[in-house]
Amino acid sequence: MTGDRQQDTSKNPGRKTGTGTDTGARVVTSRRRVLAAAALAPVLTAAGTTGAAGTPRTATATGHGERIEPVRTTPADWADVARVLGRPGNMLRDMAYHTGFPRRDLLVVSGGVVVTPGLALGTHVAFVRYADGSTMLMGDVVVTEKELQQVTDAWQAHGIEQTALHKHLLSQTPDLWWTHLHAHGHDAVALARGLRAGLDRTATPPARPPRPQAPIDLDTAAMDAALGARGTADDGIYKILFVRRETVVDGHLVLPPGLGSTSAFNFQPLGGGRAALSGDCAMLADEVPHVLKALRRGGIELVELHNHHLAESPRLFFTHFWAVGDGVALARALRPAVDATDVVPNV
Repeated sequence: MTGDRQQDTSKNPGRKTGTGTDTGARVVTSRRRVLAAAALAPVLTAAGTTGAAGTPRTATATGHGERIEPVRTTPADWADVARVLGRPGNMLRDMAYHTGFPRRDLLVVSGGVVVTPGLALGTHVAFVRYADGSTMLMGDVVVTEKELQQVTDAWQAHGIEQTALHKHLLSQTPDLWWTHLHAHGHDAVALARGLRAGLDRTATPPARPPRPQAPIDLDTAAMDAALGARGTADDGIYKILFVRRETVVDGHLVLPPGLGSTSAFNFQPLGGGRAALSGDCAMLADEVPHVLKALRRGGIELVELHNHHLAESPRLFFTHFWAVGDGVALARALRPAVDATDVVPNV
């Protein structure tokens, strides 16, 4: 997720263009990009901007109803939520209150690689406050196959919807699922209690104190150069993130920049400059075939193609993928997929 910036639907300057059958298949034409921008213009106009001194401005009404902007909050605003969840969270862009629940209780193997929690086993939830006083909950939760049905029942009993059910890994043991959650209401603590009711049906372990960051045994400078973005080290994983340029609206709620619209590339060091890659690309419909082709040309294995939302605009698709190899080579293989999407680096 990036810092606050004015939203821009213009073409990504870093995207490659050219002629020829192969290039034409990979790159969205200028005319199609103009049409896409024209289609998005009403959405962006309705989304509005932040007023003076950071005061949220409610967007003008559209055919889909009045769109509501998120407001800035601080960790103190979420103290009751933190108490219910039993662990502290952190602020993203001063708008989304984020809490992680890594599944450190699981020994997961995929493709012969022991998967660390930071690579692909991190449950993440976010709470966002809106100008009308309401709160939205979004999350992506890791559950075992044995846990899945009982956590589903618990969330449904508390009015929390599931918007996706999918895989992040191939041939993993034990069998795991990732389920996306969504809820909206005026009682943030009640939302947190509903979330906690489901999490309590899993073996998700308690929070542990932060530990020193271990060295990353990868040529991160070369990987950054290959992808045109600067990554960060977190929990033993090197992460490089991109966010969609468009303003994304879920129903009538304008999402904070990057929330639910991130392309994330996670690299787990395996020694000698090698890495396991677990990633997720956020795409518009007309970008999907170009991204999938680019990934396969780079020798990257496809895992899942799905949606994270039910009522977002523009409509977004996500693909999870997996690869093992030299870290720099993997970053280079990812670059054509990045260039096929209208994203900017997370800063």
